Amino acid sequence: MTPPAVIELRGVGKTYYSGEIATPVLFDISFPVRRGEFIAIVGGSGSGKTTLLNLMGLLDRPTTGEVLIEGEQAGHLDELGRAKVRRERLGFIFQFHYLLPEFTVIENALMPCRMKGADYHDQQEPRMRKLLETVGLGEKLRSRPAQLSGGQQQRVAVVRSLANDPALVLADEPTGNLDSRSGRVVFDLMRTLSRESGTTFVMVTHDDDFALEADRVIRIRDGRIEKSAERG
Repeated sequence: MTPPAVIELRGVGKTYYSGEIATPVLFDISFPVRRGEFIAIVGGSGSGKTTLLNLMGLLDRPTTGEVLIEGEQAGHLDELGRAKVRRERLGFIFQFHYLLPEFTVIENALMPCRMKGADYHDQQEPRMRKLLETVGLGEKLRSRPAQLSGGQQQRVAVVRSLANDPALVLADEPTGNLDSRSGRVVFDLMRTLSRESGTTFVMVTHDDDFALEADRVIRIRDGRIEKSAERG
């Protein structure tokens, strides 16, 4: 039986406007992402990868088409509605870790939980401590971000993305600011967490080696899907 779609794009297009000047960026993008998949989105600079990820993450609205999350139309919700979906169903990892320097590792990892309320924060703290220990940061829980290496900071960001037990994690060049060794550690961590927790990951990357280890590669060229292929 085919797993259900966590997110599905149907005929999605995006055009930006500056006065009367229209700049189309994406054209008729359609594909589902099934529960538990690990997908890589690749393409050259300016191909529309990050715009596509922003639409999937409800950070922007499509000009045309639909974005469905767990079967519900979400792309055209108002800002409050989209924020609610992001908070409750989505996790994010960016190229830069965006850890808050005044907070400790455990406090940064729990930040999404804090936004959902004190009770939820307290309930999730043991789980987040265990996740940080699993990724080799058990002795760094009270450290500040400045006391960590770049790879360690990004591992905190990966764990933070799982704080609210999201249905989908969106990662925008998560290894882009790291050296090859640290990038490999972070990628392997995401792959392992995906397999063990069943969390769905969609990753934008310039690294073809990492892309080839995904379950499916979606290649974007000039705002259109050039190719979509499953591994093996």
